[in-house]
Amino acid sequence: GNTVQYTTEKLPDASLMISPRMGFNWDINNDKTFQLRGGTGVFTGRPAYVWISNQIGNNGVLTGFERLDNTTARPFHPDQAHYDPPASAITGAPAASYALALTEDDFRFPQLWRSNVAVDKRVPWNMTGTAEFLYSRDVNGMYYINANLPAPDGNFTGADTRPRWNVDKCPTVSGNQFDRINCNVSNAIVLQNSDGGNAWNFSASLEKPFGLGTFVKAAYSYGVSKSYVDPGSIASGSWTGNQHSGDPNNPVLGYAATSPRHRLFGAAAKRINLFAIGPTTASLFWETRTIGSGSYIVSGDLNGDGGTGNDLIYIPRDASEMNFQQYTSSGRTFTVAEQVAAWEAYIQQDEYLSSRRGQYAERGGVFLPMFNRADFSISQDIERAIGGRRNALQLRLDFLNFGNLLNHRWGVSQRMVSTSPLVLGTPGA
Repeated sequence: GNTVQYTTEKLPDASLMISPRMGFNWDINNDKTFQLRGGTGVFTGRPAYVWISNQIGNNGVLTGFERLDNTTARPFHPDQAHYDPPASAITGAPAASYALALTEDDFRFPQLWRSNVAVDKRVPWNMTGTAEFLYSRDVNGMYYINANLPAPDGNFTGADTRPRWNVDKCPTVSGNQFDRINCNVSNAIVLQNSDGGNAWNFSASLEKPFGLGTFVKAAYSYGVSKSYVDPGSIASGSWTGNQHSGDPNNPVLGYAATSPRHRLFGAAAKRINLFAIGPTTASLFWETRTIGSGSYIVSGDLNGDGGTGNDLIYIPRDASEMNFQQYTSSGRTFTVAEQVAAWEAYIQQDEYLSSRRGQYAERGGVFLPMFNRADFSISQDIERAIGGRRNALQLRLDFLNFGNLLNHRWGVSQRMVSTSPLVLGTPGA
């Protein structure tokens, strides 16, 4: 609610980054059969400099644009020169409409605090078992706001009470359909730090070396990663593409795009001497894992904040909280009753939606079904003694997704056909 001044010519000051760490490794029985290890510390990652260079390119002077919602004002023309303004119009003044990318003065490159504890234990049949827990939390995470977005004008009424913005604040600006503080600025995206993102992961594994070139290992892991935003290379897209159900400048934690969930794998290798030229090795790797996630959103700008396709849906408790409009498409008229029945059936057949009735969908909360894959490899070593020393050349043949080669139904993942089951109706209709 306070006035803040930003300048596009000012990049963040240089900051000293300190990464203290400590760890331990304890051989409990002093015989290398039972080991406890772990550590904690701050880790600094390689910065993505594109986050900073966005400010250089989007400074209100180098580029400008028009936001239009129809093709009649600027119909397509194959000659690029057709769109060039007359020489008399090129004065060096800022464009009539432009976007800004800005950075907080005290912005610091990403850092996280990470801790882990693990146990390695020799178990029966000469196997080695490992269990490990890993926890991470942002020290300097990434966060974006649109400084040109005013406070919301109110809230929706009914079951869905999310905030909304007045779309008529800048009626004189061509093509404007969302609220702004400065009508000439489409958005002013500010890069800031946050410290609430976190992740944890548990894993366990068993492995057994048989000797004579034989090896077998199996492992399972489960993890969750949450963040306020998944930053991309473009400032405006990082803000408008961040799904939310409230104020986009104050998003809540959601599942990160890299949240891993379940993973189970097995690996085996066998080395034998089939030929005199050298050993032959066959190996197999199989895994099943969660392949990704998605977010159920409304198609269009539901709340008028300027972000299209980033508003998480509200899942109604029952038909009394649904509000559809009759519409016609391709000569077919769909009544309100038909749409209510279709939406109710859609919710009931979807495990995620049916579990969150009366709530908003979560960012990244819809996890895809498990994906199974097997890779098979054969390698042949060709060994020769040259100058009294062993030298080897290896020929290797890899069959990636080997199961799919055997059966076209194996090694195939499932994807979401659409994450936008709802489309905005006509206001006031």
